Amino acid sequence: MTGRVHSIQSLGTVDGPGVRFVVFLQGCPLRCKCCHNPDTWAVDGGTTYTAEDIVEKAGRYRDYFGKEGGITLSGGEPLLQSDFVREVFTLCREKGIHTCLDTSGCIFNNAVEELLAVTDRVLLDIKYTEEELYRENVGCSLQSVLDFLAYLDAQNIPTTLRQVIIPTVNDTEENIVNLKTIAKQHPCVDMVELLPFRKICQTKYDAMGLGFPFGEKEEPTADTMKALNTLLQR
Repeated sequence: MTGRVHSIQSLGTVDGPGVRFVVFLQGCPLRCKCCHNPDTWAVDGGTTYTAEDIVEKAGRYRDYFGKEGGITLSGGEPLLQSDFVREVFTLCREKGIHTCLDTSGCIFNNAVEELLAVTDRVLLDIKYTEEELYRENVGCSLQSVLDFLAYLDAQNIPTTLRQVIIPTVNDTEENIVNLKTIAKQHPCVDMVELLPFRKICQTKYDAMGLGFPFGEKEEPTADTMKALNTLLQR
């Protein structure tokens, strides 16, 4: 079983609990206007690895994982390579390595169900809490993501909701209240993370000859993030 990999981060600390071996897979069906990694879009890019290659590499860093760490497969969109991710996670489970899937939740089929059966935790992006914003800025439906979350809840898979905060787009009290409601309606959600929008990806768009759709947006201030996080915790 082989998959296409964009890049690997050996000791990540922001993509799941503890210290993680993070694999960014190649290929994404979405075109989010805030995307930080346009170089992951093409499904025929990246480097080919076997599932065994990935697990062997992850195992080298096992001493750093501690009780909470493990491996995270991110993207791009890892659900485009569900069979490969399932094989990686199956091998990890055999070795007692905690697995985490970082996804937009935009794809759901039998292969995804089989993958989720060997997934310990999901990091699910809820990019916006309004259908119109999803269709305008992402390219898929909010409802498809909520259906994905409903399945995670039915299967009791521990889930972290994540959202990038973009000024003038979703940095509102209404959005945070909606996000809290979504979390409360799904007991599998045990954590919600707000992430600040950043524009360090501009150089990637320039190098690829692409316009960055949200290039004119400001990055949120520390005070804005603090206020929204305070509202989230109420």
